[in-house]
Amino acid sequence: MSSQQNNSNTQQADSPRAPRRTPMACQFCRGRKLKCDGSRPSCGNCNRRGFPCEYTPVSAEQK
Repeated sequence: MSSQQNNSNTQQADSPRAPRRTPMACQFCRGRKLKCDGSRPSCGNCNRRGFPCEYTPVSAEQK
């Protein structure tokens, strides 16, 4: 294998993947600052804990 091929393979393996962003977190995950998976009707965190999962849209005026 040439040095150029080996170098390109290591660049692909070393680059970290960016996690996918959830468009909106539920109120429980937002309050606890947890990573919400955004599943509907109940996200994984709420489902695991048995809490009601509520999604409240955030308006641009609140920022």
